[in-house]
Amino acid sequence: MNTLYLSAAEQKEIDQAKELLAQGELVAIPTETVYGLAADATNPEAVKKIFAAKGRPADHPLIVHIGQVEQLTDWAVEIPEDAYVLAQAYWPGPLTLLLKKADHVTPVVTGGLETIGIRMPAHQVFATLLQSSGMAVAAPSANPYKKLSPTSAQHVINSLGGKIAAVLDGGDCAHGLESTIVDLTEKPFRILRAGPITAAQLSATLGEEVSSPVNHTVAVPGNVTSHYQPNTRVRLVDASELIHLTNDKIAYLHYSPFDNHANIKAKQMPGSVADYAHVLYRTLDEADKWGCEEIWVERPPMDESWSAVHDRLNRAQSNL
Repeated sequence: MNTLYLSAAEQKEIDQAKELLAQGELVAIPTETVYGLAADATNPEAVKKIFAAKGRPADHPLIVHIGQVEQLTDWAVEIPEDAYVLAQAYWPGPLTLLLKKADHVTPVVTGGLETIGIRMPAHQVFATLLQSSGMAVAAPSANPYKKLSPTSAQHVINSLGGKIAAVLDGGDCAHGLESTIVDLTEKPFRILRAGPITAAQLSATLGEEVSSPVNHTVAVPGNVTSHYQPNTRVRLVDASELIHLTNDKIAYLHYSPFDNHANIKAKQMPGSVADYAHVLYRTLDEADKWGCEEIWVERPPMDESWSAVHDRLNRAQSNL
């Protein structure tokens, strides 16, 4: 398959992306989190192509992206009022609501589960495409299963070129990490995947505690032990282990400053959580190409605002 490169700067090419989706094809589309691999969520055969292209297990559920809050009732039932409170506060944006699925929703989208994840993306290109077409699309990250999520169109082409119909280039993604998933099917509500929206923010918005368990067994996107991985093995280390950096077979991604007198392969990560998250996948992908035996990543700060970063790093190193 020849994967088309489409530019979001050209309306005719956005229209071409919409036509491909309507024809049951896969198109990688930018979101404010990462690039998503989109298919018409009402077309089971199109959605099956997502699993084939990614090598993703069929029982691993997908997130449905909508362009209007009113579409919630097309996909979910028994929607609590709190869902609309959160939508008002955080949509469009990087928050996925886990709800009870409507009976007519194909199990291909939900991985056979009775729940469904729904969000409204904030990236202007994706939002406009959804609103102008009236379509809802299933869209996991546009990468091979368990590999690094792409934050640029070129990263998508490098990993899925030849397996999907097109990539719509809308520039680099703003956040760089996947959306927060919050389970609203029962109380107390809880976060099932850490992301840009924290438990503290959700708790403040709802006026009740939203928990954020470190580990759980609920099947949601991203909840597998090994995930978000480059090809090179990743190891998390403390700052004390980076005092003497001399091994040229190791790539070092450090948070604390140090003098690189040994001329080893190293890069300092940003100091703020937003900037760190923005470049995390891109930097791991870059270090993956340095030809080293391992990538050592210094643990960033441990406070709650960094929980999504720690979640991704822990899963990236779980192949040790």
